[in-house]
Amino acid sequence: MRAHTMDEHTAIGVTDAVKVYGHGDTAVRALDRVSLDLPARRFTAIMGPSGSGKSTLMHCLAGLDTVDAGRVRFGATELTGLSDSALTRLRRDRVGFVFQSFNLLPTMTAEENILLGLWLAGRRPDREWYTTVVDALGLRPRLRHKPCELSGGQQQRVACARALVGRPEVVFADEPTGSLDSRSGAEVLGFLRMSVRELGQTVVMVTHDPVAASYADHGVLLADGKVAAQLARPTTDTVLAALAGLGA
Repeated sequence: MRAHTMDEHTAIGVTDAVKVYGHGDTAVRALDRVSLDLPARRFTAIMGPSGSGKSTLMHCLAGLDTVDAGRVRFGATELTGLSDSALTRLRRDRVGFVFQSFNLLPTMTAEENILLGLWLAGRRPDREWYTTVVDALGLRPRLRHKPCELSGGQQQRVACARALVGRPEVVFADEPTGSLDSRSGAEVLGFLRMSVRELGQTVVMVTHDPVAASYADHGVLLADGKVAAQLARPTTDTVLAALAGLGA
């Protein structure tokens, strides 16, 4: 198993992060001097109204986009100023992704989809860890099935397994339950929470759903590109109250 490189307490640190799209009168300040520390081995939910900057923040944290000013630190690595090739390596080797749309290859089996990222990176799977992840997600009976033979919830569990199988330092989940019914969504969220509590994973999730956010250990609310509030052990009620306070 690959050792994590982040310190004991902080997975990602952001200092005075600014991101602007467009120019002149049409410019949009998506991030406005955001400073934030996201805890290691915890489940963090990033929330906020539409246009609050939550997806932009996640993209900058994960190395999918860059900030225009300020700093982003991923573990011991300063992302600000990294080359495109260095960011590509970081995303490949140290980050896992779960998307709303699953992003599975339809011609491959569930097992092949889970292992594809490792194969492309030229890495061998840790078979003990692979077994742990597959069994935790209840996927063993489905490994030979293709995506069209799986339910939406099963496909998202395959996507979760793909994100976790390489032992990433952080898993980013972008609206992971947005395409699922409530029961399937609860199963996926329960697994993400379990991966933190029992497997030591760090998970950062963007969501608009207060119920999904209630599965997290830590909540961050954005409004107009700024951190408006942080919630310890968010519940559906505390998230709804905080969003109501923003006029969301």
